[in-house]
Amino acid sequence: MIQRTQARNITEGVIWKQLLLFFFPILMGSFFQQMYNTVDTIIVGRAVGTQALAAVGSTSSLINLINGFFIGLSTGATVILSQYFGANDQQGVQRALHTGVGLAIVLGVLASALGVLAGPTVLKMIRTPESCLQDASVYVRIYFLGAIASMIYNMGSGILRAMGDSRRPMVFLIISCFVNILLDILCVIVLRLGIAGAAIATVLSQVISAFLVILTLIRMPEGCTLHLSQVRIHGDLLRRLLLIGVPAGLQYVTFDFANLLVQSGINSFGEITVAAWTAFVKTDAITWMVSGALGVAVTTFVGQNFGAQRFDRIRQCVRLCMGIGVVLMGSTSALTVIFRHFLLGIYTTDAAVIQMGSYAMLFIVPFNFFFVPVEVFAGTMRGTGYSIVPTAITSICVCLSRVVWIFTMVRWFHTIEVLAVIYPISWLLASSVFFVVYRREKWLHPNT
Repeated sequence: MIQRTQARNITEGVIWKQLLLFFFPILMGSFFQQMYNTVDTIIVGRAVGTQALAAVGSTSSLINLINGFFIGLSTGATVILSQYFGANDQQGVQRALHTGVGLAIVLGVLASALGVLAGPTVLKMIRTPESCLQDASVYVRIYFLGAIASMIYNMGSGILRAMGDSRRPMVFLIISCFVNILLDILCVIVLRLGIAGAAIATVLSQVISAFLVILTLIRMPEGCTLHLSQVRIHGDLLRRLLLIGVPAGLQYVTFDFANLLVQSGINSFGEITVAAWTAFVKTDAITWMVSGALGVAVTTFVGQNFGAQRFDRIRQCVRLCMGIGVVLMGSTSALTVIFRHFLLGIYTTDAAVIQMGSYAMLFIVPFNFFFVPVEVFAGTMRGTGYSIVPTAITSICVCLSRVVWIFTMVRWFHTIEVLAVIYPISWLLASSVFFVVYRREKWLHPNT
């Protein structure tokens, strides 16, 4: 029998209360995760300048591409563990826990090697402005030196959430966020290390968050405890894990690859537009915290309840998440549009950058809620182990559509408006297809 004094069983009780108690710590964690990622941009943009801001921004698609694939792979471990936990299978939880941590170490080494060795070459391929290239290469190489810590934290926090604990991953993010702020001030402003200082601050704060999550797993109750001497990848679990994790990882890759091409299109407009898009993306990320947190919450909630065969709770969870997502994402998007000049001004004092970023917002942010069904339906399907179909839908409707758009419409009509409008179009297309697939309910029987 698994002891649940620290972990929480979300297969029983009032659904909306269980869901909100689980969701809001994830949302708060996402907020501090965004602060964690944004502080570098704010300090660099205001203390170093527009060129440095553009350099940091030009690395975001590459960083998300590499991190996304490996973090997506780790999704398989957390889905499997949540199903074992919901079924009260102690041996299964132990094997999934130690396999997950072992996999995180391997993925961290691979991500680090790819980022350090291939990063600068990819930055050239996506036409990073020459004025930004050297700084961007320095940033991306230092950033990926901390990839192992990043993978361990993401895997460890996913494991804790799979066992119903969304509070402590939030606390660890808050701690690492404030550490990152202090280190940014020290490295960038006091020591004047510029771009390199921002990357160093990020890496050190990631190491702290990884240490905290591993320490927590070691101290978990019997049945959920991490024993470092038992960390290994179990072959039979690896196959199941990859069946879920590889499609999830490929979804991240195709999504971020499409954004990489979008970044290439943005880069073609010059330094001011690159800096403006960077500030816009960082500002708009506030609204994306809601859908991202819902995706994480619904995957874990569905995973545990699927393990317990509580299909009625799964359907109710989907309806509640959809309502929460539309209301919260709609309201945050509205506030972002209203205060767009002020928010963009946090990142830069350059009037031209603020004007361009504000203009781009009007074509995208009001339609952000179109993406809520994508996160909720995809998270639901992954929670049951039905991972290939949501990847295919996202890859075709969101990613492929953007690639086609970049190589056709944006080339024929080279304007920022034409580039920006593909975002809401692709979200609406994906949401419509997901709704049809969800209604057929084949995801309730992923192994048939």
